[in-house]
Amino acid sequence: MRKLYVCQTRIGPFYIAATSDGRYHPVFDDDSLGSYINPQQAVDDLAGGHTFSIAGGVDTAKLGIPDELGEWERLTNAE
Repeated sequence: MRKLYVCQTRIGPFYIAATSDGRYHPVFDDDSLGSYINPQQAVDDLAGGHTFSIAGGVDTAKLGIPDELGEWERLTNAE
């Protein structure tokens, strides 16, 4: 997966990453939290707390994650 965007939170960074098949994934601690057809859908579900669960049962909706992709930091050297 190639990381395209990052959002720093109190528990660590969340990423929006792309795969070679054209899907986008919200990622935390190198774990995919879902698969979406565009990056904004991934952000919407992550900000709203509607993704796969993360370790510790943290509700992503309570982390202050911006729901607009334009508010995320774009990574220039995407991995």
